[in-house]
Amino acid sequence: MPLSNQGIANDRYAVIPRTSILLRRGDSYLLLKGAPTKRLWANQYNGLGGHVERGEDVISAARRELLEEAGLTADLWLCGTVIVDAGETGICLFIFTGEVTGGQLTASEEGLAEWIDFERIGELDVVEDLPILLKRIRGMKRGDPLFFARSFYTDAGKLIVKFEE
Repeated sequence: MPLSNQGIANDRYAVIPRTSILLRRGDSYLLLKGAPTKRLWANQYNGLGGHVERGEDVISAARRELLEEAGLTADLWLCGTVIVDAGETGICLFIFTGEVTGGQLTASEEGLAEWIDFERIGELDVVEDLPILLKRIRGMKRGDPLFFARSFYTDAGKLIVKFEE
């Protein structure tokens, strides 16, 4: 369908696709402590991942980001999606988990990836939605139904992540 037929309108999101990779090993998760020089989330823990580049599909983007940020390859599977309300633009966040299949854990310009026990998450400086997403995927197994959610802030500045039930 040509661009002119896509139905783009001001009352609809123009979304930016991104990936978030939350690898697990037992009850530990591979998280990235953002480099102190990062514009967003400096010194905070988050999943690995980033933008889907033009010409990429989401799984290829997730694999690329994991290799760039941590030097690892993994058997990834999609857990769900989150539409993040960012004003006129939205973020479509594709949440992946899986297990490492190869590579050697290395630091990158983005920060230092490290395995963190789930029980320690509350002790760390983390990106605000990370504990919510980890709790959601913690019990998921490959083949479970995907989750669908949207994320937004109230007028009072409180983060809401609302899952479709």
